[in-house]
Amino acid sequence: MYLKFVRKFVRVRKNVRKMVNVKFYLDKADKSKHFPIHLVLRQKDVQVKVATGEKVLKKDWDAKNQLVKETEYTYKSINKFLLFLKQEVEKHFETAPHSQFTDKKVKEKILSFVNSRRQNTGISMVCEDASEYETMQKITFLDLFAGAGGFSEGFLQAEYGNKFYDFRLASDINENCELTHLARYNHQLGMDAEFLRQDITEPDFIDNLLKKIKGQTINVVCGGPPCQSFSLAGKRKKFDKKDDLFAHYLNVIKLLRPKYFVMENVKGILTKEGGKVREMILQEIRSIIDLKEFHQLIHFVANLKKSNLDKQFILDCYLQRLNFEKAIDKDLDTIRESYIQNIENKFRILAPKIADYKTSKTDMNFATIRHGFNLLKRAKELAYVRKKVIQEKNHSDLDNDFFAPKFDDFLESIEPNNIIEEVHNAFQKLNPASTFRNEIADIILALEIYNYSFDECVQGLTEIAKKQNNENELNEILAHIRLYNIDQPFVALASDYGVPQNRERVLFIGCRKDQKLIKTVPATVAPDEKVTVFEALYDLDFVGNDDEKFNYETIDLKAKYNGTTEQMKSLLKKRAIDGKPNSKGGLTYAEWSKKGRLNGRFANAKNPFYVRNFEELENGLTHLVAPLQNHKTSKQSDDVVKRLSVILETGNYDKAKEKLKEIGLNSEKRNYNVLKADGQSSTIMTIADDYIHYASPRALTVREMARLQSFDDSFVFQGKRSTGGNKRKFEVPQFTLVGNAVPPLMARAVALEILKNIK
Repeated sequence: MYLKFVRKFVRVRKNVRKMVNVKFYLDKADKSKHFPIHLVLRQKDVQVKVATGEKVLKKDWDAKNQLVKETEYTYKSINKFLLFLKQEVEKHFETAPHSQFTDKKVKEKILSFVNSRRQNTGISMVCEDASEYETMQKITFLDLFAGAGGFSEGFLQAEYGNKFYDFRLASDINENCELTHLARYNHQLGMDAEFLRQDITEPDFIDNLLKKIKGQTINVVCGGPPCQSFSLAGKRKKFDKKDDLFAHYLNVIKLLRPKYFVMENVKGILTKEGGKVREMILQEIRSIIDLKEFHQLIHFVANLKKSNLDKQFILDCYLQRLNFEKAIDKDLDTIRESYIQNIENKFRILAPKIADYKTSKTDMNFATIRHGFNLLKRAKELAYVRKKVIQEKNHSDLDNDFFAPKFDDFLESIEPNNIIEEVHNAFQKLNPASTFRNEIADIILALEIYNYSFDECVQGLTEIAKKQNNENELNEILAHIRLYNIDQPFVALASDYGVPQNRERVLFIGCRKDQKLIKTVPATVAPDEKVTVFEALYDLDFVGNDDEKFNYETIDLKAKYNGTTEQMKSLLKKRAIDGKPNSKGGLTYAEWSKKGRLNGRFANAKNPFYVRNFEELENGLTHLVAPLQNHKTSKQSDDVVKRLSVILETGNYDKAKEKLKEIGLNSEKRNYNVLKADGQSSTIMTIADDYIHYASPRALTVREMARLQSFDDSFVFQGKRSTGGNKRKFEVPQFTLVGNAVPPLMARAVALEILKNIK
């Protein structure tokens, strides 16, 4: 009986579903030859047609499957909406008695779903016809260590001649980075850019990256590894996990072989360890080789070996070391172990000649050499141990304490270069007869070659080739197989590119050997034409203590700046999109921020919206849509407001400290930066309370910090606004997103320079 009841119930439910028939069709085309997509609902004797608000070209419509084809760049966004609309309509009419609905009421209900969508699509950031981009050349790019998306935003603003950028993928480890990315690029702008939320150091990162880009050619890669350990602002940490992330970044470069790549970091990287880190990065970049042509070098070294009888062992080591470059991860460990084994075999033959059997078994130096070989053969296991210890050190926040040096000493002891050094010292302490010193020198050199970069291998081979008068031949081969060229990194000052902030960043710009080398990115704004803080923020100063605004308000300059009105007005300049003065057709920096700097592809972008999490993002009806987002001030006590007033009046925190002490409002806070209306801000960091508004005794809002970074107002930072304490290690709230970002206008200048030179 129960089974019969279940079957009858299922049949009834199926019949109910059949009663509501929802389909889509194309109506008559408009003047631009775009066909509106209409929804038609049939239920018994009722038939209702409603415009969805979406339009496509006829060639992009799949009538059979009722979907937009992939040839339309916004297909994902439109199809998602059509599916949502169909599901909501079916769900509504399956749960209510159909007899209660007239044609009019049915239509009204469907329109309510459609209008909820239209509320989010009313913005027009630009007025160009997007169809012109169909015939232009797409330059694909991806953004690693993307954060909020400063690089992505700047690249999408750039176009030159018939070329513009096509955003394929961004990657970061934090979920709020992903939330902000998806909200901005996929939901708001209608793109289909992928996001890979994963640690770049994980073994399957590359595999997952390849799955995401689906075999597409990537022309440009940009990104900046986290830079805490490189920064001059705080104590540099030895063996910080973040120090070697650039190596993983380069692994992506080696795999994708882009025409250009950009790596951004803090200024401190130029001087870290006396410049050794900078040279190491350049060396690694120049060591990227074209594996398709690598056989030429192998053949050259093999021939060199034939004609150099006294260098047979060393040249054989060079050959084995060069094979590291073309080995895949699975084979590399075996090849490395084999390399050390060959050196160990040579030592075993030599050992009886240096000392008797008893000494070789009991002497500490012999033991050090043997154990050194074993440790090098277990490089993979030691690398894993190193990674776990660094993770534990960072997790436990071991820094500036008595534990940190001990952890560092251990980490240093298992580094290959340190193991090799200990083996070298042990050989020297053996004090062998002069007859065997050349053989020992060869063993030590062989160990050093094991740890050489490709570039260091080249240097060693060049010395041998010189003696054989083969240097020119080697140079020709190297010129042919080196895949990338790079000049010295240069310091880019954000204010030189229309950003109202004196933020300094180091840029490494590499290019494939078939592309033109870019040595610098010319400034777009002259020193006396730079955007001021007042230009950037003056129209946002209408929020009070613990106040949040969702709409712009008019600022009465005369009332606000009585006595200095004319002086303030003189700071407002009409500018081009990149910050250059343009009195005829330009806009103020603030006006550009409101209008948006994106190009014509995004003419139908949605209005800015805010969501707290992924669940809200997926449900379009829960989006908080407003003209102005992220404009909320912190709640500050009366004492804090008084303290800020004193600092603001004084203009300098150090000068204000004495007065604050006198009135009992002194603070333990390390620093306050008072913004100067007629200048540029200092580097924007991740804590808003570090900055005091130039005209009001308060901290900055996320929107104001975004303005100083050159983000448009249409770019909404999603998720939590702020966090504190230990949570800062794991959470990336709005303030952190904006503070860590690459200024989009600076990124735009880099992107334009690449477009001008890319072939």
